[in-house]
Amino acid sequence: MEADVEEADAVRLAAQINAARGEIERQMGILLTEASPERLVATMPVEGNRQPYGLLHGGASVVLAETLGSVGANLDAPPGSMAVGIEISASHHRSATSGTVTAVATRIRGGRSLVTYDIRITDDAGRVTCTCRLTCMIRSGLPAGLNTSGPS
Repeated sequence: MEADVEEADAVRLAAQINAARGEIERQMGILLTEASPERLVATMPVEGNRQPYGLLHGGASVVLAETLGSVGANLDAPPGSMAVGIEISASHHRSATSGTVTAVATRIRGGRSLVTYDIRITDDAGRVTCTCRLTCMIRSGLPAGLNTSGPS
């Protein structure tokens, strides 16, 4: 029962985050399906995110990974602070040419000032296309003029 409640909360939170997506997430079609500080899941279409050879662009995979890790780190950041990515590494294992990729981000370490995630991206057949590691720094204070209320 408790696991069902936690899963429902993660789905509800993902819907709230999707409603306030940034420009790049909207343009690339990134949609969260589950969100908690410990684990996040999102999908992204391959179509519209391909490089000239028809393959999913490696940079698109990195954007997907950084989006998930940054959202997760921000979910656990203290009020009045924000998490920003400071290092990301990616290994591209296989190409994707169509369909949807799914990313699962798992928190490795959460601390007061640094948070690290492993992100695994798979294709529709469940084959790993990319693995990433992201470290975010928690900064106190928000930039002047930052709109934290979501899209208007």
